[in-house]
Amino acid sequence: MIMRVDSPQAIAYYCREAREQNWTVRQLERNIKSRTFQRLLSSQTNEATKADAPDHLEFIKDPYVLEFLQLPETGKFRESQLEQAIIDELQKFLLELGKGFSFVARQMRISTETSHFFIDLVFYNYLLKCFVIIDLKIGELSHQDIGQMDMYVRMFDDLKRGEDDNPTIGIILCDSKDETVVKYSVIKESQQFFASKYQRILPTEAELIAEIEREKRLIEETRGGLE
Repeated sequence: MIMRVDSPQAIAYYCREAREQNWTVRQLERNIKSRTFQRLLSSQTNEATKADAPDHLEFIKDPYVLEFLQLPETGKFRESQLEQAIIDELQKFLLELGKGFSFVARQMRISTETSHFFIDLVFYNYLLKCFVIIDLKIGELSHQDIGQMDMYVRMFDDLKRGEDDNPTIGIILCDSKDETVVKYSVIKESQQFFASKYQRILPTEAELIAEIEREKRLIEETRGGLE
């Protein structure tokens, strides 16, 4: 199965991850079909313009493929339904997140002297030695969503992060994202803060390739504008 992969780098990645993460054949097949290596590579390329890119970039995918949640391909559903579907399929969601993740809490309350806030999902990555908090959004990413997550990360670092923990990572999972909103927000300069799309169905290889190529073009256009 691995030898049918067309890239030597991808073959090396799948061999290493299958061995280190003890993937079953079915898990290996899904990761190859969902082009996990290419998605990680695209995410790393997207962040490569940042100076001293940290190791945690290899853990962040864009997009995340959540076909196993069996959510409707069309039609409306609530964020609470998305959250419950993730909890119901937690083992598969952890596999899609990547290596080293363990589940901590859902709807974790963080409180200040005057207010209470609730974070949708909280994980800990024992390889990165940091908390990863996830905010679930139905629809397109907005600047209000970004501001809220920025506040969550700062509050979590202040109130929950231990002395031996690395800085908290925040991920917004959304249906789609406006690249202009991302470009002119705190996401652009932050090494702790990411916005990733999720897809409710497993895309075809052609669709994933097209998405990755689109991301690369956006990166090249951004770099061209900076030169």
